[in-house]
Amino acid sequence: MAPRGRNQPWLPPQLCAASLSQRATGPKGSGKAATTALTREARKPAGDRELWLDASVGAYRCCGVARCQHPFAATVFAGADLIADLKRGDRRFACPGLYRIVPSLDGGICRIKLPLGRLSGAQARALARLAAAHGLPEIEATNRANVQIRGVRDGEDDALIAGLIEAGLAPKSSGADDVRNVMVSPMLGLDPTAITDVSDLARRVLARLENETRYHALSPKFSIQIDGGEDVAMTSHPNDIWLSAMDSGRFAFGFAGVPGEHAAGAVARDDAERTLFALLDHFTPKIGNLNAKGEKITRMRHLLLDENPAALASHAPCAVMPVGDWRRDEPMPLGHIGARRQSDGRFVLGAVPPLGRVRQEMMLGLADLADRFSGGEIRLTPWQSVMLPNVTEESAEDTAAALEELGFITRPDRTLAATLTCAGSAGCKSGLADTKADALLLADEIDGWGTPVFGVHLTGCAKSCAAPRPAPYTLLAQSPGHYDVFSQPATSLGDTAKAGFGERLGHDVTIEQAARLLMQREKA
Repeated sequence: MAPRGRNQPWLPPQLCAASLSQRATGPKGSGKAATTALTREARKPAGDRELWLDASVGAYRCCGVARCQHPFAATVFAGADLIADLKRGDRRFACPGLYRIVPSLDGGICRIKLPLGRLSGAQARALARLAAAHGLPEIEATNRANVQIRGVRDGEDDALIAGLIEAGLAPKSSGADDVRNVMVSPMLGLDPTAITDVSDLARRVLARLENETRYHALSPKFSIQIDGGEDVAMTSHPNDIWLSAMDSGRFAFGFAGVPGEHAAGAVARDDAERTLFALLDHFTPKIGNLNAKGEKITRMRHLLLDENPAALASHAPCAVMPVGDWRRDEPMPLGHIGARRQSDGRFVLGAVPPLGRVRQEMMLGLADLADRFSGGEIRLTPWQSVMLPNVTEESAEDTAAALEELGFITRPDRTLAATLTCAGSAGCKSGLADTKADALLLADEIDGWGTPVFGVHLTGCAKSCAAPRPAPYTLLAQSPGHYDVFSQPATSLGDTAKAGFGERLGHDVTIEQAARLLMQREKA
């Protein structure tokens, strides 16, 4: 079989199955036997490590010809059913996963969802080695405390996936890969300011999502946040369901938002887990249905058009209490950067790879530091950064210096400490400018004046894929090297309100002009 070139059409694995069954049996044959036989073979890759694949996932380069040689592409659906799903807007195949490597301008994207953001030193070394062997030699940290490998080359999908499985970075089943979306504080179990330790609750929730197959129907983007009230926490990413500690005995909860936002009610701590899964059990049968606006229900926000928060909360299997005037305390700004004392007296060291990209030598050095100073543990954060926990006071200063030498930012006094970008024109066909390169120029320009600007987001197009919510400052690409510059809070000015980025400070400006605008705004 000839490998699929960059310009050949992509077929999701189910279309591949339909094509194969038609070729094997002819248009009047049943097709079922041929498809089943292929699926059985596809689910048993060479050197199988007790991993089973199911119909919800597949590698993106399925060939659609008579003999499929992509063993990780689980091919089971009939073509007519798939086409109907695609017409209804099924976006599962557009979201990268460990088994689902999706195409982009610079090659395939493989996203590895880390359980509760945890990574070992050995796994970090494996990531560095696999990225260099099969894609671009750098790892991207994501804004959901995961990592991804870009630039995966044609024909190397299966080798990459097999290597990730060997490194222990895959769940027990392929269907469980998409549901590893439990967001917690990167200082889970360590933060002395936390209201309560939610480590056990988070682990139980993650285990049930992975092990109980009925939850594998959830969208790859469906997310759950379990918040213990830590001072280092991401509270601006909207989640489909959130639980947030009010005190040691109660959890507030809500839908399609962030902790403290439009709380639907509160439950006793001992009822939190069963309440969460009762809500999921109410939601999952509705997946794929159309709501009142004709939207396909895949996320909790779609269901809220049919059922208000109070109606949803009524499905809790216990008493739901009012939250009164409770509000979630604001977390520490930039608390993920630098040294933070743990509840046991040791330190967590937070470090930011510039623009979320960890070069191979940085990843290898980070792994070595983890093995030496943090018991082999690395934690990813939702700010596209990393943390080394459990560092002794005697080792903290030397460890921070070593991170800086590797190229990480360990002090919140540089613009790049809080600058976010998408892949830009170098990695995405929608990008109108090279956002990564322009962000470096912007940061150098601003820092040269001695006053950093925090909360800058450069986006290559109006989709704003890298930021779930508008940043304090947004640069929206218009053409190579030219941007519209926006500032929050949003105003009611026509197109700027529609864009959702805030007040427009400048139109079609250069990076140097954008830097001046931001500095002027900061001074004002």
